[in-house]
Amino acid sequence: MPNVYIGNLSYTVTEDDLRTLFSTYGAVERVSIVQDRDTGRAKGFGFVTMTNTDDADAAIDALDNSEFSGRNIRVNLAKDREPRRDHRDRDSRGGSGGGARYGSYSSRDTERSSSWRSDRERGDR
Repeated sequence: MPNVYIGNLSYTVTEDDLRTLFSTYGAVERVSIVQDRDTGRAKGFGFVTMTNTDDADAAIDALDNSEFSGRNIRVNLAKDREPRRDHRDRDSRGGSGGGARYGSYSSRDTERSSSWRSDRERGDR
């Protein structure tokens, strides 16, 4: 079953609105509007799963870049979601791993700063 991506949705659009819009072009299996985990507010995009590839193609051709609920929506075939990487599966380009801790002094830093002070106090610098 083809999964169709719909982007640039108005935040007021409901899943029923999308189901009604897409059912004009064929049978709709499932509709979901992606929501923010923290706020529960719609993120402005969603997905419609249609039962037939020809119906999905017809909907994409008719609806892409068309006006819906005050906005020009983007409609295309959804790409497969890439699997999420496990946090232990990091490559060498990132992540934490220590390094300098700013604001702290090592014994070498205090030796250097104290010798600088004594030089300055003596007028050598």
